[in-house]
Amino acid sequence: MEEEKIGRLRKLVAESENIVFFGGAGVSTESGIPDFRSQDGLYRQQYDYPPETIISHGFFLSHTAEFFRFYKAKMLFPDAAPNPCHLALARLEEAGKLKAVITQNIDGLHGKAGSKNVLELHGSVWRNFCMKCGKAHTMYEIIGAEGIPRCDCGGVIKPDVVLYEENLDEGILHASVKAISEADLLIVGGTSLAVYPAAGLLQFFRGEHLVVINKTPTPADHSAELVLSLPIGEVFSRLEF
Repeated sequence: MEEEKIGRLRKLVAESENIVFFGGAGVSTESGIPDFRSQDGLYRQQYDYPPETIISHGFFLSHTAEFFRFYKAKMLFPDAAPNPCHLALARLEEAGKLKAVITQNIDGLHGKAGSKNVLELHGSVWRNFCMKCGKAHTMYEIIGAEGIPRCDCGGVIKPDVVLYEENLDEGILHASVKAISEADLLIVGGTSLAVYPAAGLLQFFRGEHLVVINKTPTPADHSAELVLSLPIGEVFSRLEF
């Protein structure tokens, strides 16, 4: 049954000329990056607040030191490497079939794999800026800072990631809507489609073929032509392209 489904996906990819991939945290977990929402015992011992609270705009402003303690410990993985999913998508783009990767992840792994047209809905940990003077800073400056990372001018350095209570970038949103609305094959992978407004982008798909690859059920399963409940890296490594 699994091999039959992967064969069907292989055929859809071969026959499609405008593919868009929409991915979430499950794409990166196979590169060793955990989903921050999972709360293990160690997490509960170390932090007094749930992760959704810690990575909110209000918490960043009011508890900046605690924000960075969590951020540096749980959300920065500079040595993480792309997995078979990232690499296969880059090859598809190079072949001219994949037109865009739309990701909810902030780890930059699609870019590391070689993908060029990556729409990062929630920003990237690799970009950081001073809130006072606007100067750009690297992730390694954040990692190396003791306490709150600060610019030479004294301003706080903020990661270019979309925190809870913040709006998504309008330009990225519009580009994502355009890409999804023009796709003939939309592959949704590694996401439970629970985070809005990102998950709402699927309503703009007008193409023929919707495929969902996720280990647990999603709201899009009922309207998908093909649903694969497998690790996404495994699926892409078996597509042979």
